[in-house]
Amino acid sequence: MDSDDDMPQLSGDALSALKEFYGERDARQKQFEALKSQAEDDFDGKLSMDAFTEDWNVSQFWYSDETATVLARQLLDGATDETRIAVVSAPSAFIQLKNLLASGEYKCRPQIRLLEIDERFNVFKEFVHYDFEKALQLPPELKGSFDRIIVDPPFLSDDCQTKATLTVRWLAKGWTPETVRIIACTGERMETIITGKLYGKAGVKTTDYDIKHAKGLSNEFRTYANFECDAWKWAAP
Repeated sequence: MDSDDDMPQLSGDALSALKEFYGERDARQKQFEALKSQAEDDFDGKLSMDAFTEDWNVSQFWYSDETATVLARQLLDGATDETRIAVVSAPSAFIQLKNLLASGEYKCRPQIRLLEIDERFNVFKEFVHYDFEKALQLPPELKGSFDRIIVDPPFLSDDCQTKATLTVRWLAKGWTPETVRIIACTGERMETIITGKLYGKAGVKTTDYDIKHAKGLSNEFRTYANFECDAWKWAAP
């Protein structure tokens, strides 16, 4: 039998790195458990995305707090208790919606739904499981009921963008700027399909507001919308 002396030994630096890794993992788990408890108690304090680590395998890239707040404000601008907001594959915008409503700055209490594949977000009562590959497999009561929608398809492919648009079209009360406020956040290279065959009839155009991600992203991201506001105007041709 081999002796313990024959077992490979980690260097001091490797042991320190391993200890740091497990420490960070445990800290994130504690954050998540605390957030889960807060959500179950209908917590009205400030929520954070820190508990939800990004999974690049499913193309998760969270917005910076500044970007998420700007987007959330546009969804809440002029909203009432009767307003219905759908957040499709953009959980960091959803978190900021929750924070803004909890802050007391907005008196309205719109109905919000988060359509998301990541089951970690089911700690929130607004969560609806969503997979863009099954674009219309959603609770029937959601059909044609939303007047404000933000969507950030997980992948920069025509297939993913098209299926996500099917979902948005199914959720929307109508398909004009007068009936639905649409924000689509995705890569610059998707501009032609977004402003053309997918959302053109809904009045969606490229704006001058650039999306910023918390950890940076090499792809250039743009905001496409069917309305102008204080945060953005139509981009110059």
